[in-house]
Amino acid sequence: MSRELTNERAFLSDDGVAPGEPLIELRNIYKIYYMGGEEVHANDGISLTINKGEFVAIVGKSGSGKSTLMNIIGALDVPTFGEYFLAGEDTSEMTDDELSEVRNNRIGFIFQQYNLLMKLNLLENVELPLLYKGYGKKEREEKAMEALKRVGLDEKWKSTPLQLSGGQQQRLSIARALCARPSIILADEPTGALDSRTSKDVLGLITELNKEGNTIVMITHDPSIAMYSKRVVEIMDGRIIFDGDVKAYADHRKLQNGN
Repeated sequence: MSRELTNERAFLSDDGVAPGEPLIELRNIYKIYYMGGEEVHANDGISLTINKGEFVAIVGKSGSGKSTLMNIIGALDVPTFGEYFLAGEDTSEMTDDELSEVRNNRIGFIFQQYNLLMKLNLLENVELPLLYKGYGKKEREEKAMEALKRVGLDEKWKSTPLQLSGGQQQRLSIARALCARPSIILADEPTGALDSRTSKDVLGLITELNKEGNTIVMITHDPSIAMYSKRVVEIMDGRIIFDGDVKAYADHRKLQNGN
């Protein structure tokens, strides 16, 4: 995979937050659903701060509340109670249009199923976030080609996603997430549809992006995938039960497993 890029900082956000300063601040977040007259707390008083430049994995089993938390961080949903500050701005009371702007301008999404447009070529797929942001054709193409080069797909720019392997399709989705310089790269089970060898390749790329200064939040049910991050937050029954670096998380897992 090609790693050449003339300016790797071309993919860093300009959100005004200094490296190491709080980028994501969740304050006492509750997400409550009502099912059959019963009150269900998908998130139950979660407080979490993620600084700019961190690589954080949010891990938990199905039904733990991690996906609900991801939707709030990604501005796909709002909390029932609590506050969510992104780069110092409170998103909790934003209108739908304002949340849409946050999604388009502040967050780069990497999905398990890629969410690519199969009739468009690679360049056109990567251009889409820039099109929504109002960039002109020439600038869109230049930035999209830079992003394709970053993930080693620039020579295939005329191809369609159907002509790519699963790993290449995921790299394409990473290029699309990168090109608009988001504040956060939010990766939802980014290796869920990949074999183990291809998963390591994709996780290696995500790790490199973090080393270059990108803020990564990765959602996963798999503790072994979480170990690729620098910090792990474990969710159970809507609450944080662990928050620490990967070494401490490995020790935590050993205690959980009785080793």
